[in-house]
Amino acid sequence: MTTKQARMSYVSKLTAFVAVFLAPALAAAAPAAAGAAQQSGPHDGTYAIAMVVGVGLAALGCGLGQGKAAGAALEGICRNPNSADKVFTPMLLGLAFIESLVIFTFVMGFIVSGKFGF
Repeated sequence: MTTKQARMSYVSKLTAFVAVFLAPALAAAAPAAAGAAQQSGPHDGTYAIAMVVGVGLAALGCGLGQGKAAGAALEGICRNPNSADKVFTPMLLGLAFIESLVIFTFVMGFIVSGKFGF
């Protein structure tokens, strides 16, 4: 990798960091800058940012886990095609459990933010 390519890689990583982590902070500060009254509680922007980050990280982990599980199952089926019926059902069950973690995070975000009245 040349110096120019390394510098461009660094700049693109820095731009991604700013977009993901610092742009929501600007959005949360916008009502305060406009003179709106700051209120604390479940409708505060901090909860919204935390919910978005939590669901995003859960979806990222879910996607990585599902990809790895499906890849390992397909590799096992390719090595031994006779085991396809024995591998397929546990793989689907595992994918369902992995997906349920994202749904759980999504529901917990709504509970924390008070959308369901808990």
